[in-house]
Amino acid sequence: MYQPQLYGIVLLFMITSMLCWGSWANTRKLTAGYSFSLFYWDYVLGIIVGSLVWGFTLGSLGDQGTSFVANLRSADLTHDLYAVLGGVIFNVANLLLVAAIDLAGMAVAFPVGIGLALIVGVVSNYVIHPAGNPFCIFGGVLLVAIAIALDALAYKRREPGGTTSTRGVVLSVVSGVLMGSFYPFVAKSTLGDHALGPYAVAVVFALGVALCSLPLNMFLMKHSLTGEAPTTFGQYVSTRGSWHFWALLGGVIWSTGAVASFVASKAELVGPAVSYAIGQGATMVSAFWGVFVWREFSSAPAASRKLIPWMFFFFLTGLGAIAVAPLIIR
Repeated sequence: MYQPQLYGIVLLFMITSMLCWGSWANTRKLTAGYSFSLFYWDYVLGIIVGSLVWGFTLGSLGDQGTSFVANLRSADLTHDLYAVLGGVIFNVANLLLVAAIDLAGMAVAFPVGIGLALIVGVVSNYVIHPAGNPFCIFGGVLLVAIAIALDALAYKRREPGGTTSTRGVVLSVVSGVLMGSFYPFVAKSTLGDHALGPYAVAVVFALGVALCSLPLNMFLMKHSLTGEAPTTFGQYVSTRGSWHFWALLGGVIWSTGAVASFVASKAELVGPAVSYAIGQGATMVSAFWGVFVWREFSSAPAASRKLIPWMFFFFLTGLGAIAVAPLIIR
């Protein structure tokens, strides 16, 4: 399999993860009118397809470690279960996040949800596998926390008293806590004897996502989090082809980011805490999309808009501190 070790290349993988994780939700914006629960079936399929594509390409090239298929066969049940559990936790978190995007918009749901996920995920991953300068890592996390607070304040000033959007923020918070909890299980599935490699873990993780989606998303088809009318599989089959395509592409994009993050986390210099943290710079990417492309704050009062540049400043500064953490000797 292909496993980069030079920090420049590893950093490129982490940036790829950040761009993918921060951009996939645009496909939800491009399918306005497609029910959230139906969109999610295509999205999950995209995650599975993406993980298999990277497994049979980069995961099967090179002479480092064990190849993709051989690794799937050699991994034991314990490591498989860690990866599946990671997929289940992620799936619940992501369902809540997509619902929050529908209710509160990308500029709010991503900074709050993924920002909290960054804090929870970095701390828990560092405990499992400490790598990188802790002052840079946790100092960066503190700056990100400030950015989250600024974004929440900007949102409050944008729509004071909005009950529907407030529900979106609550879903973002719950999603963030869960989203920060899945990666440690993925990290544990790649440690020790008979462990999964970064490409194999992506596929087993995707299996966990799919297994969780079957009962949970079927429930959400009848009991929507966003107030949508109940949906049926007949509606899914009759949906326009372009909506299926964009939703599937969203899953492929997310899966590509996940594979890039998993590969980067296995580099000796980096570790899962730094890889996860840089990947969660997705918050900055999604906030950019929400603010500058989808214009989610275009009608907000000046008191709200003036906080957005400061949010970007603290996010960028915090992520920069985390990015240099592997290069600074304690």
